[in-house]
Amino acid sequence: MDLAASGVATADDIGSSLDDDAPIMLTDLDTGERWPYWATLDARTEPGDELLAISPAVALTESHRYEVTINNLVTSNNTAVDRQLPMQWSFPVASADSLSGRLRSMVTNTEDLVPGFTVESVDNSSNPAVVRGTFELPNFLDNDGGPGGRFALDDNGLPTVNTTQPTWDAPFICLVGTEAESRPTVVYGHGLLGGAEETLSLSSISTLGGLNACGTDYVGMSRNDIPTVLNILGDLSGFAALADRLQQSQLAFVLLGRLVNDPDGFVSNPAFQIDGTPLLEADGAVFVGNSQGGILGGAASAVTNEWSRVVLGVPGLGYNVMLPRSSNWPRFEEVLNPAYPNAVDRVLAVELIQLLWDRGENAGYAQHLTSDPYPGISPKTVLLVEAFGDHQVANLATEKLARTIGAAVSTDALASGRATATDPLWGITPVPSFPTTMSVLSVWDFGTPAPPITNLPPLPPDYGNDPHGAGSSETGVLLQAITFLVTGEIIDPCGGGPCRGRQIDQ
Repeated sequence: MDLAASGVATADDIGSSLDDDAPIMLTDLDTGERWPYWATLDARTEPGDELLAISPAVALTESHRYEVTINNLVTSNNTAVDRQLPMQWSFPVASADSLSGRLRSMVTNTEDLVPGFTVESVDNSSNPAVVRGTFELPNFLDNDGGPGGRFALDDNGLPTVNTTQPTWDAPFICLVGTEAESRPTVVYGHGLLGGAEETLSLSSISTLGGLNACGTDYVGMSRNDIPTVLNILGDLSGFAALADRLQQSQLAFVLLGRLVNDPDGFVSNPAFQIDGTPLLEADGAVFVGNSQGGILGGAASAVTNEWSRVVLGVPGLGYNVMLPRSSNWPRFEEVLNPAYPNAVDRVLAVELIQLLWDRGENAGYAQHLTSDPYPGISPKTVLLVEAFGDHQVANLATEKLARTIGAAVSTDALASGRATATDPLWGITPVPSFPTTMSVLSVWDFGTPAPPITNLPPLPPDYGNDPHGAGSSETGVLLQAITFLVTGEIIDPCGGGPCRGRQIDQ
């Protein structure tokens, strides 16, 4: 088939997916509402074997049933496409209990727990000071809590504490002020297969914004998990180990927030005091996650009341959307491709493992992050920071997250001609005025070329240099994030026009 000749909506024209005469229609059968999408002919498969991928532009509603209708697909010669599949079919979407029930049950079972912790070292030679240690968590995995563990489940299919090894120790690193004053504290989620050490990169936020910061590992997707991740890529039937351990790590972030907030937590230790003054403000936790931390950070945020303000830097929703479009993916394909030599098998396998991945990342929780919160949980206010043309996290995934949580965007977020789309940032409502307490998508342009609409990564030289991490040193980004974290208001640091960062050398 030929997408253009068929008139199928692509990532550059999402709005046309709702046209009355659209050749592909996606409909919510519970409400009768047409659903926006973009379609792609998978560029990773061989000519003649291309798979047609229909990707919802907003996360599908939990527990609803959807219908797909396909008509009038043609080839580049405008001849009808022969198909072996039905023209119309329907499917159910997973329920909230299926997606988030396991993690929510673990959070509920630990709602009165202030974890024990051990301070292992304090370095007062720098400003901010660096405190390192471990904190003790209930172990819901069937091993000692290390890589490869799977959930131990009860008769209701919910995680239970391992009776043989009921606890495990998670690392923490905190940056704390050196003056006798209580300050808010960032709970920090690190980047791809990194660790708590990345918290040290927040020293500028601490210095400029008067904030502390504490981080731990995203176990399941931390540096200690790299050997397990590589083994899983060689045999995807083991993927549940990653997904289960990742949910265990989301609990770790919730409990880290409790240690930050509670008077029986970190501030009970002299390492977090000066002359008896606690350095961490009571109930002063806020959340920041960057890259992988932005993709995972919505999950813990949606199931906890430990913080209400959330900054997700270069984030996304759905690894199945992000992986083939990421410049990081080719190095992992060096393991995956030999194990699964058929390209069609590889494409389908990534889609299948997403059914488990949903339980550990934004995809399974975003519908309850800013509205329709889970019982007993307060909605959050979220600042999303996008780097236009991002090589590692596709703008498509960031903007899908923005639509799903109802984030708004500046009316002049991109300069005319910068995007290739017919209607850039389609479906994302404009911010009425700044400052605002609405959730916001903040788009930053560092001069990188617009991303491709295919599901291949943007790579240099055709797509310039990667702006993925540029925001971490951009004054306007830091000002916007710090102001929000401290005051709860999101400002416009760009004077009403597009937010342009320092040009990335191309």
